[in-house]
Amino acid sequence: MSGRLRSLFGRLKLKHSLLNQYLLIILLAIVLVPVMFPLSITAVYLFMPPEDLGGEEIYQFGAEMEKMWHNEARQLDGASAEEIDARLIRLKEKYEEASMYWVDGQGRTRLRLPDTLDVPERWTPAFTVRFMKERYDGDPFTVVAFIGGKEEAGFMVFELPRSEMTTRGQQIWEKRDTVLIMTTLSVIVLFLFVSWIFFYRIRRRLLRLQQAMTQPSPHGIPSPTVVHKPDEIGKLEQAFNTMIGELEAGRRREREEERLRRSLIANLSHDLRTPLTAIRGHVYSLQEEPLSEKGRQSLALIDRKVGYLGQLIDNLMSYTLLAAGKYPYRPERTDMVRLLRTVCANWYPAFENEGFEIELELPERGFAWEVDPAWFERVMDNLLQNVLRHAKTGNYLAVRAYRQDGAGVIELEDRGPGMNGVSGDKGAGIGLTIVALMLKEMKLDWDIISGSGGTVIRIRGLIQI
Repeated sequence: MSGRLRSLFGRLKLKHSLLNQYLLIILLAIVLVPVMFPLSITAVYLFMPPEDLGGEEIYQFGAEMEKMWHNEARQLDGASAEEIDARLIRLKEKYEEASMYWVDGQGRTRLRLPDTLDVPERWTPAFTVRFMKERYDGDPFTVVAFIGGKEEAGFMVFELPRSEMTTRGQQIWEKRDTVLIMTTLSVIVLFLFVSWIFFYRIRRRLLRLQQAMTQPSPHGIPSPTVVHKPDEIGKLEQAFNTMIGELEAGRRREREEERLRRSLIANLSHDLRTPLTAIRGHVYSLQEEPLSEKGRQSLALIDRKVGYLGQLIDNLMSYTLLAAGKYPYRPERTDMVRLLRTVCANWYPAFENEGFEIELELPERGFAWEVDPAWFERVMDNLLQNVLRHAKTGNYLAVRAYRQDGAGVIELEDRGPGMNGVSGDKGAGIGLTIVALMLKEMKLDWDIISGSGGTVIRIRGLIQI
C-alpha cells in the first residue's frame, strides 16, 4: 500500500513540474513520428481519390480487364467490320490509356487506336506465335481475344502499360517518402505549436507575477497573487505571497511601534515640561537673591541646561509631528532676506553675549521662496542654536544671502571645531534631523561642508518671480 502511495505522489510530482511537462511534450513528438506514419498511409488509402494518386481504378485489376475483353470479343460474333470499329472506338473512350486494334481472318490489320500504333499490316502465323510468346506476362499488359470466339473471324488486341495497373496500395507505397516527410513536418509543426502554447502560458503567468510585484497597493506593499498551479511558478507565487504576508506583518509592527513611540514622547514631553517650568521659575527667583560668585555661576549653568532640555523636548515633539505628517505646513511666497534679518535680530543678543564676531551679508534686493515662514524660522533657529552651542571656540558667525544660477542661496559659516570635533554640549542630532525633514518638505536643497576649521551650510531654492 505504501509503495502505491509513493508511486502516486511521484506521478503527482512529475505532473506538477514544468520541466517534466516539457520533456513529456518532446517524448510525445518523438513517439508520434513512427505512429503517425502508418496512420497517414491508411488515411491516404481510405480518403484520397484514386486520381490524386496518379492512377485509375479501372486499370488496377488485370483479370477484370481480360474478362471484359473476352466478353466484348464474344459479343461481336457475326459483326461487320464497321460494327467492330465502332465498338472499339467506344471502348477506347472508356480506356483512354490502352491501345486497341483488330486483325481480320486474312491476317490484315484493320483499325488502330491510336492511329500511330506500330503494328504490321499483315500477320503471318509465325509472327503471330512470336507475338503471343513475347507479350505473355510482359509489358505492356496484353489481352488477345478471338472475335466471336472463332479463330477464322480474326482477333482483337488490348494493350496497357503496366505502370497504369498499379493498385492503390502500391501507388501509396511508392509515395511513402513523401508521406513520411509530410508526417514528420506535421509532427514538427504540431510540436512547435504546442511548445509555443506551453511557453506562452508560462510567460503570461510570469508577467502576471511581475505586475503583482511592480504595482503596489495603496499602503505601499504589493498585493498577493493568485496561485493557479502547484508547479515551479506556483511555488514562486507562494513564496511571493509569503513574503508579502511577512512585509505586512512587519508593517503592522512598525505602525504599532511608531504609535507607542509617539505616545511615549508626547507623554514624556508633557510630564517633563511641568517640572522644568517650576525649576526655571525657582532659578529666576534665586537670581534676585544675594549669592556668591560661585553660586551665580552654578545658577547660570542650571538655567542654561534647563533651557537646553526644554529645547530638546520641543525638538522631540516637532520630530514626532513631522514624521507623522501632522506638523502644520502653510507655504506662501516669502521674502527671504527680510525673514533672515528678523531671525538674526532675534539671535543677535545671544551671540553678542557669548562674544561672537557676526557678519551679515544680505543684499538690498532680496529674493522670494515658496515656504512656510514659521518652518523656515524653525530651521534657522536650530542651525543657529547649533552654532551657539558647538562653535564657541571660533567665536565667529557669518550669514549670507545671494543669487546664483537662477537660484537663491542662504549660507551660514562658523569657525568651530566642525561636526566631527569635540563639543561638551554635543547631542543626538535631532535638531539637524528636523532641519532635513523641513527643508525636504519645502523642496529646498542643502549641503554641509565641515572640517576642523569650521562648518559651512548652504540652503538653495528656486526663486519665485
